[in-house]
Amino acid sequence: MDNRSRGKIIKVSGPLVIAKGMRDAEMYDVVEVSDKKLIGEIIEMHGDEASIQVYEETAGLGPGEEVVSRGSPLSVELGPGLISGIFDGIQRPLDKLVETEGSNITRGAFAYALDREQEWEFEAELEPGATVIGGDVLGIVQETVLLAHRIMVPPNLSGKIIELKSGRYKVTDTIGLLEDDKGVRHELSLMQKWPVRIGRPYKEKVSPAEPLITGQRIIDTFFPVAKGGTAAVPGPFGSGKTVIQHQLAKWAEADVVVYIGCGERGNEMTDVLNEFPRLDDPKTGEPLMKRTILIANTSDMPVAAREASIYTGITIAEYFRDMGYSVSIMADSTSRWAEALREMSGRLEEMPGEEGYPTYLGSRLANFYERAGMVRCQGSDDRLGVLTAIGAVSPPGGDLSDPVAQSTLRIVQVFWSLDSALAYRRHFPAINWLTSYSLYSDKIDRWMNENVTPRWSTLRQDALKLLQEESELEEIVRLIGHDALSDGDRLKLEAARSLREDFLHQNSFDEIDTFTSLEKQHRMLELLMTWYYEATKALANGVQYHKLEEMPVRDELARLKMVPEDRIVDRAAELNAQMTRELSALNLGGR
Repeated sequence: MDNRSRGKIIKVSGPLVIAKGMRDAEMYDVVEVSDKKLIGEIIEMHGDEASIQVYEETAGLGPGEEVVSRGSPLSVELGPGLISGIFDGIQRPLDKLVETEGSNITRGAFAYALDREQEWEFEAELEPGATVIGGDVLGIVQETVLLAHRIMVPPNLSGKIIELKSGRYKVTDTIGLLEDDKGVRHELSLMQKWPVRIGRPYKEKVSPAEPLITGQRIIDTFFPVAKGGTAAVPGPFGSGKTVIQHQLAKWAEADVVVYIGCGERGNEMTDVLNEFPRLDDPKTGEPLMKRTILIANTSDMPVAAREASIYTGITIAEYFRDMGYSVSIMADSTSRWAEALREMSGRLEEMPGEEGYPTYLGSRLANFYERAGMVRCQGSDDRLGVLTAIGAVSPPGGDLSDPVAQSTLRIVQVFWSLDSALAYRRHFPAINWLTSYSLYSDKIDRWMNENVTPRWSTLRQDALKLLQEESELEEIVRLIGHDALSDGDRLKLEAARSLREDFLHQNSFDEIDTFTSLEKQHRMLELLMTWYYEATKALANGVQYHKLEEMPVRDELARLKMVPEDRIVDRAAELNAQMTRELSALNLGGR
């Protein structure tokens, strides 16, 4: 007998539908609205009245149509077939829907997230009789050449393996049996489900202390993000948020990348969908999609699905984290997600907070970012999983006093402030070094000092100080002119200009400059700062400023960013020797 809760629509307000007769339903239950079977989710209950946010267009719905609860919260399917997938905000596979629906997806269209017909080669790693707990690895499916998909015991199950066999299986096939402590037998399959609004469990969180190496010089050197950390990229239109996210997706040290296009313009999302499948993984030469999952939710889609897409993405990311992988999640952008919250809150007639956003905006953002981290995964072994969350923020007009930007700043540990003035000057990445910060700097400095060079923290702090002093000197130049500066101040301005143009400026579309290893970053920064240190001494010894400025080695230092990785050590040694010779000549007789 079908005992699902059934009700009738009494009001429709955009994506919000109110239904009566839903007393037996529960908060966050998924419902099917009308005979079109539109997917919705209960977000508020008053007696037997349920407020439902519908994830599809509600035009044409009217009072009296039936609403049926599925009796379970919005959940995602987790198993082989996720990698390389392109899904919408509620995990419908867009490539499958195109086959059945064409380019315009009709309302109520349905397709399973994971292909029910494809067979996967499962290799069991446990024998019958083994005692297991939630998170233990049952076996491996080699999903792509870049990723072994670890099939795990669902988090809420434990007991003894009665049966487990290797072979070719569909995601719904039974691969084994598990008997729990009460003697109840549970079928095991390649797939498990998990509600998106509940974080997946783990043993404990570990304090992150190792950098997520991105190959972007301004990030790795000055404002690093730790593995398992959180970062925000706020910036106005045209400042390069999406390009930075693409760079991080391609180059960051992650086994799996989950990219969420949340409320982005359709043409931007089209670029992502067209571009990602063409990108090659720089480490292996294989297509980048073989370790990437895309969630596409454009600005013309219903706002409710936009709100769900963030949770869908982070739950998929947690699943791969639980396998012991390093996962990066890119949310572009959380501002559009917050706008969806604001619209739904307004329709629910809730008390508005600042600028109309709901009063719970901060706690919802915190819930998302808190699901990132480095954790000891569930299971008998001691594997570490990493989930790094990077969210783009699009404040109107680049105004960082916007409630979304301010709430995000209170939560995240790294803040890469994009500056439209830098972008207009064609300085990319347009991260402003005066307003950005990283709260991981001290920990990561210690790691860099141990693993790259003992001088890392000194070079980094001196370079940042130089850039800050440049800003102060530019104020003086604007007031009284460049000629009023002392030679020492001119040297600071010249050294800072060199840092900006020859180190911080990085061309994402150049084959060599797009990625810089830590070794190359160290060599570049050390040479630029060594010139400044030695030039300061030479100036004190009476060498004329213009001769220091015109040293031939400086042109070579400017071209250092275009030196291939395999030649950087030798080239740096050559330039260091050349610099020493030129400075010696100046100190001896070139005054």
